[in-house]
Parts: sequence; C-alpha cells; structure tokens
Amino acid sequence: MKEKYQNVLDLGQELEIKNGNVKEVDGILHVAGTAKNQYEKNLIWDKIKEIGGDNPTDIIADISVEDTTIFANHTVKSGDTLGKIAKHYYGNAMKYTAIFDANTNILKNPDVIHPGQELVIPNL
Repeated sequence: MKEKYQNVLDLGQELEIKNGNVKEVDGILHVAGTAKNQYEKNLIWDKIKEIGGDNPTDIIADISVEDTTIFANHTVKSGDTLGKIAKHYYGNAMKYTAIFDANTNILKNPDVIHPGQELVIPNL
C-alpha cells in the first residue's frame, strides 16, 4: 500500500506535516499527522483522492490542522496579484478583497503587493 500512496507520503514530507505516522494494517494504510493549515490538509486529501478515488477503502487518513484561524499562508512571488492568489486558493479571483482585508496591516492598496510579502489567506 505504501507504494501506491507514495506520492501522498512525499507530499506530506514536502509540506512538513508534523507528527507524521504511517503504518499498514491488514492491507489498509493508516496515515496521520498535523498540517499547518486547512489548505495543506486539503492538498493531502486531494492527492489521496487522485490516487484512490473519492472514497478509497485502502487508506485511512487522520490529518489535523495546527492553525484553524486561517486557511493558508502565501509568500508573494513575482507576477502575483491578489486576484491570482484568490483564484489559486478559492477558485475565484474576485475574492481578492478578502485577502486584502485580512492583510491591511501590511497592504495599503490591493493593487500593490511585493515579492517576499507573507500574506494571510483567511477562511471564507
């Protein structure tokens, strides 16, 4: 089973999932750990579903979230806009205002962001 879900395990390492635990019992892979935020937990579940389908029966995942007060953190890269960031996390560029409102401590204008800025992506 580990081989089948190796991409999930690799993603967990890449995301630095805390308290990671993986074991196989009676042909079922049990994975557990703590993601930094809901977005990273969603990434793990998306990868599980990509491999095992919407309701896989050969894996049990218990992924908790360390910080439930936010959806994600994002480091601004060259070429980013709040609209692009909103599209990435929410699937809707028009939700950029929620990101702006959550970051008024560092942003003064929704049209001006700079590479390296650390943005909070709020829960909606």
